[in-house]
Amino acid sequence: MQSPLVTRLDAQAAWRSSLDRHVSACARFLVDHELAEAGDETRLEALRQRLMSDRLLLAFVAEFSRGKSELINAIFFADTGRRVLPATPGRTTMCPVELFHDPDEPPTLSMLPIETRLGGLSLTELRGRDEPWQRTPLDPAHPEALAQALAAVTRTQRVPVEMAQRLGFWHPDQAADNPPQDAEGLVEIPAWRHALINYPHPLLQRGLVVIDTPGLNAIGAEPELTLSLLPAAHATVFILAADAGVTKSDLSVWREHLGGAALERFVVLNKIDALADPLLPADDVKAQIDRQRRQTAETLGLDPARVFPLSAREALAARVGRDDAALQRSRLPELEAALAAELLPRQSELLAQATVETVRQMRETAARRLGDRRRQNAEQMLELRGLRGKSGAKVRLMLDRVDAEAEEFERCTARLQAMRVVQTRLQREALAGLSSEQLRTEVSAMQAAAGAAGFAFGTRKPFELLFQRLRSALDTAQAKAGEMQRMLDGSFSQLNGEFGFAFTVGIAPDLGRYRAELDLIAQNYGRYVGFSQAWRLAVPGFVEQFRRMLLSKLRVVFENAAGDIEMWSKSAGVQVEQQLRERRKAFQRRREALERIQSAAGELEQRIGEVEAQDEHLRDLQQRLDRLSSETVSVALGLLAPADAA
Repeated sequence: MQSPLVTRLDAQAAWRSSLDRHVSACARFLVDHELAEAGDETRLEALRQRLMSDRLLLAFVAEFSRGKSELINAIFFADTGRRVLPATPGRTTMCPVELFHDPDEPPTLSMLPIETRLGGLSLTELRGRDEPWQRTPLDPAHPEALAQALAAVTRTQRVPVEMAQRLGFWHPDQAADNPPQDAEGLVEIPAWRHALINYPHPLLQRGLVVIDTPGLNAIGAEPELTLSLLPAAHATVFILAADAGVTKSDLSVWREHLGGAALERFVVLNKIDALADPLLPADDVKAQIDRQRRQTAETLGLDPARVFPLSAREALAARVGRDDAALQRSRLPELEAALAAELLPRQSELLAQATVETVRQMRETAARRLGDRRRQNAEQMLELRGLRGKSGAKVRLMLDRVDAEAEEFERCTARLQAMRVVQTRLQREALAGLSSEQLRTEVSAMQAAAGAAGFAFGTRKPFELLFQRLRSALDTAQAKAGEMQRMLDGSFSQLNGEFGFAFTVGIAPDLGRYRAELDLIAQNYGRYVGFSQAWRLAVPGFVEQFRRMLLSKLRVVFENAAGDIEMWSKSAGVQVEQQLRERRKAFQRRREALERIQSAAGELEQRIGEVEAQDEHLRDLQQRLDRLSSETVSVALGLLAPADAA
């Protein structure tokens, strides 16, 4: 029985491939006919990259011994005919694990030693390096060897308390949460900081990335897991034990890390097979499961439809044994169907929106250039037809008039230069507060203020002030972009009226989504500057790692916001250059045509025929542009139709 996730991902992969072909055809059309403005090719190529590489991140979160690894085995590794990820009682996954597929690399298990924490580099920085990672080749054709290789993620080591404290696994003020010491005074810690599994599973080949997390609230939990990886996930699957329901530690994880509405959340009540009771009728057992489901939903503040009772162990056994009836009894297909029905359409919708918006902008740009060319053709046609039956003197007068118009036209360059000076100043003012240098200054100021007050308890106020200043920087950039738009609107309107241009200025970028991203970062990182998490700031190296990760996240937001403003401003400037160039070419063509007519009487009708043919060609290009745009938009919205209808 094929997983609903596989079925839906197959459909999505085919849709993305078809959409990529149409976007590629649009890009070739623009280039072949010189209809692209600055940024069009970049936007279309970025869209194509997103269509072909956009991934869906799904995080599995649970406290220890909730059956998380067994659930991942049931969904992803049952086709091997055995349990692949270690799923024995007790602690199994000791570090965050990412499962994905990169077709350009062989199947590999890559593990990052825990000692890399001492260097202060974030996971993001270490991903681009080869030397820290220990790599083990994987052979998907040999399940036993595969399981043996993946068992390495459970490996631990024993270290002195001093080293455990330096690595973040021991804290004097959290004695109850510290790992126990053995007879020699050593404590057990994970051997690895992070693990990457490149594996050719059908779901992973279709763009799904799975993040398997260890306990989030334990001392030593990787900060980047909760500060970066988890917030980046498109959805989380939170696993509870059906016999225990929502425990105190489960509720703590939910409130600290998963309670935000920004995350798409699915809750699993695993191990319903443990509720089976030979002394109770099957209906009574089912009623117990339903009651636990309702109570769990009420405790977590969720719709009961988002809570899925199931047995991962029975689902794995059923898939290994190819027993469809047992698989249905395990109730795993209900979770997979929900993920397919609710999660994937949202990703498709985002891709479709990006495609429709990009194609709309591309079509408007190309249509404007075609319209300007046709208008110039029409003016030339009127001029040429007016020459029928006229003398050479009349042609000479027409040549003089073209020269006079060209000279008059060149007067606009001074106006355009003045406009560019103002535009450049406003752009510089808009981007001033979004620069990397300014961002580093702001974060360093926060760190200095927090250090002066004592990091453990004095970070909250500087942190809040930092985000107030960052929001203000975005607001200033938005205001300056709006001022630039009004200036361009007024200047373009005058130039269009006086010199016959067809300048238009698009709406200034809306930076509201970057403000929302700032709010999300403030929410995710802010929990670490509260009183309950203050002890973490005293862990050696945590403050520096916190600063680097925060700066990295903020830099992405501000660089993207600045990029939007720069691209929008550049498109307005390039539009001016293109129309100036085409207008000068038009004057040159008119003069050359009149000179040919002056030297040979038969040239007039031939030139009229050429202009008519050019206009016919431009009409054909407009029709092809409309058809390509409409077909691409139809394909983009096509995959959404079944979900909408349902």
